[in-house]
Amino acid sequence: MAESLSAQEKIALIKKNLQEVLKPELIEDVIVKQKRPLKVYWGTATTGRPHCGYFVPMVKLAHFLRAGCTVKILLADIHGFLDNLKAPIELVNFRADYYRNVITALLKSINVPIERLEFVLGSSYQLSSKYTMDLFRVSSVVTEHDAKKAGAEVVKQVENAFLSGLIYPLMQALDEEHLGVDAQFGGVDQRKIFALATEVLPKIGYKDRAHLMNPMVPGLAGGKMSASDPDSKIDLLDTPDVVKKKIKKAYAVPKETDGNGMISFAEYVLLPVSALKNNGKANFVCEKREGEGEPLIYSDIEGIKEDYEADRLTPQLLKSGISNALVSLLEPIQADFQASTEWQAIEQKAYPPPVQEKKKKRPKDKGSKHPGGAAKDVEAQSDGTVEGQRKDEVNLGTGAEDAMENLEVNNTKSES
Repeated sequence: MAESLSAQEKIALIKKNLQEVLKPELIEDVIVKQKRPLKVYWGTATTGRPHCGYFVPMVKLAHFLRAGCTVKILLADIHGFLDNLKAPIELVNFRADYYRNVITALLKSINVPIERLEFVLGSSYQLSSKYTMDLFRVSSVVTEHDAKKAGAEVVKQVENAFLSGLIYPLMQALDEEHLGVDAQFGGVDQRKIFALATEVLPKIGYKDRAHLMNPMVPGLAGGKMSASDPDSKIDLLDTPDVVKKKIKKAYAVPKETDGNGMISFAEYVLLPVSALKNNGKANFVCEKREGEGEPLIYSDIEGIKEDYEADRLTPQLLKSGISNALVSLLEPIQADFQASTEWQAIEQKAYPPPVQEKKKKRPKDKGSKHPGGAAKDVEAQSDGTVEGQRKDEVNLGTGAEDAMENLEVNNTKSES
C-alpha cells in the first residue's frame, strides 16, 4: 500500500489521530527530501499485564507500517526495573517475553502484518560500554530538577524517590540515538521526556528527533488507564463475563463526552480497529433490546458524540455496544493464548500468583477464672512473694507465720 501513496499522503497517515507532533519538519525532510522510509520506535516498559489500552498504539503502528515506515518496538526491560522497582529484576526477562507474545497477537488480531516489525530488548544494548558512557555524558548536562520533571508523568512518584527514577528519562532520550531512528512515538504523557531528549541530545553531539504523541485513553474509573491498576483497565485475557462486568461499572456520565472513557475507547480503539479490519470502513453497532427499535450504527465519532449528548445513545446502550465489540476483538488473542503452551508457561513465570501467608494462631485468652489464668495478673518472685494487680489476693508471705496469718485473715473475711 505504501508504494501507492504520495509523500503527503504518507505524512498525513503518520499524523492521523495524533494529539501532538514535535518537530514535524524532520518527518517531511526524511519523506519528501531524502525520499526514504521514516524510522520510528515505540517503547513499552515491561511491568504490569498489558491491557486493552494497548490497542491505541497498535493502531498507530499499523498506520506507520502502511505509510512505509520502518518500525522498532522496544521491550524496555531495564526501564521496567528502574521505575520504582515495578518489575523485579528476576521477572523482567519473563515479562519481556510475555509482552512480545501479547503485542504480536494484538497486531495479528487487527490485520497488521508483522514481517516489517523489529522487536528489540532494552538490555541487549543498554548494558554496553558505549551506552553506559553516553549515560554518564548525558547525566553531566541534565540537572536533578530537570530529570525529575521530565519523568513526572511516567515514573511512579514517591516521597523519597530512588535515583533510578531520574535515570529512566535519560535512558529514554538516549534510546533514540542507539536505536538509530528518526522519530519516537508514545502517549502524550511522555511529552516532558520527549522535550528533554530534544534539548539534551544535541548537547552531547547527537541530532534531535521528531516526536509523535497519541492522546491518553481514560481508564474505566476516569483518569489514566494503567497496567499496574487493575480497577482502571481490562486485561487482554479477561473472560467475556469479566469484560462485561467491568464495562458495566465503568465511569460514563450521561450526555457528557469529555473525560468519558467509553467515548474515548470507541474513538481511539473500536472505530480505528474496525476500519483496519474492513478496508478503511469504520463500523460500530449498539444493539437495542427487542421491541425498542433498530440498532444504532455509527461510522465516525462525531455521530456517536452527537447522539450521546442528545441522550439518544444512553450510557447503557454505549456500554453494551462496547462490551460486544471488545469481546469479539479479544477472541482471536485469547485463542492464540489457549493454543500456545509456551505463552501460557511464560505467563505463569512473568506473573506468578501471589503467595498467601499462613495466618498465625493467636493464643486464646482463657481468662482469670481458668486454672492458671491468674498467672497473667500476678508473677511469682524468687523470694516467694508475688507481684501484679492481684498480688494481695494470692500473696501468702515469705514464711509459714505470714502464710498462716494471711489464711486466718482470708477465712475471717469469708465467714463474715
